[in-house]
Amino acid sequence: MSFSPAAGQDEVSFGRPANGTANSAERAVTRPAGVQADPSGLAVASIGLAKQFRDQMAVAGIDLAVPRGAVYGFLGPNGSGKTTTIRMLLGLIQPTSGSQRLLGVSMPAGANTVLPRVGSLVEGPAFYPQLSGWDNLARLDAADRTASPRTAAPRIDAALDRVGLLPAAGKRYRAYSLGMKQRLAIAAGLLQPRELMILDEPTNGLDPQGTREVRALIREIAADGTTVFVSSHLLAEVEQICSHVGVMRVGELVFQGTLDELRDRGTARILVRTAEPALAARVLDRLGLADVTVTGREVTAQLGGRAPETICADLVHAGVPVSGLDTPRASLEDLFVELTGEGFDVNG
Repeated sequence: MSFSPAAGQDEVSFGRPANGTANSAERAVTRPAGVQADPSGLAVASIGLAKQFRDQMAVAGIDLAVPRGAVYGFLGPNGSGKTTTIRMLLGLIQPTSGSQRLLGVSMPAGANTVLPRVGSLVEGPAFYPQLSGWDNLARLDAADRTASPRTAAPRIDAALDRVGLLPAAGKRYRAYSLGMKQRLAIAAGLLQPRELMILDEPTNGLDPQGTREVRALIREIAADGTTVFVSSHLLAEVEQICSHVGVMRVGELVFQGTLDELRDRGTARILVRTAEPALAARVLDRLGLADVTVTGREVTAQLGGRAPETICADLVHAGVPVSGLDTPRASLEDLFVELTGEGFDVNG
């Protein structure tokens, strides 16, 4: 084994080597010979994917479309069907109806073909507590029929280095912090080059530092060309790392698109700052604007297609002293509450 654990080292930072070139060969995403890219350009796709448990419809016929190269945030409150969907995508449970494809390959029929190109973390890591991080990965790699025993040691080292755990490779798993355990689980998915990583709540239960570490790792994985599908209920996670988003509500996919498209769904509003908020509110109401709200010296209302500059002119003509005017975008938190009817954890 080619590692040198640092004595007493608990948490380690991770990132690319200082010269920026080491391990680039190991990190290149490759496709097995004879396997063609999906012409649709989608890494994950489903049509009418549904799962019913007795009298409960856990997932109600969803159509996923995850572009290659995207970091796709799969969002929803607990119990909205995220994990059930992921388990169907990976072939761990059979859908009641519908179909799904990973990297252009039908699942679960093509599992043997496509799953070696997919890394995953579902419902938390599971390792032998008495073994070291290195030995745990060695056992997993030995169980992989597609992995070559001759290259196991350098690949395990590379995976541990990728997640910043090489200095702690010889430490027993039970001595790992929660953040280290989660990163080891991601390392297990990186033992071979992957075109797609599917991560189910990868920051669940982590402290802020562990959460930041996993987010940074996801960014690195995506920067190397791997598509990342990450389920979460944390808005900060989505805003910081995701390019696309799908929002689940009680088994239904209620939104899918880019983060900017989600923001654009927000109802346009106008915000007026004035020393006469009561007068301003009366003018806005008289102009037919909806949802007029007064908070201190600020008055907000829905624009309803009106031009902000004409509203400002109407306010001034009515004797309202306008000291400031803005058209704020709805926050992601407001949009998620609107879509799901529930609040989300903002920071995690």
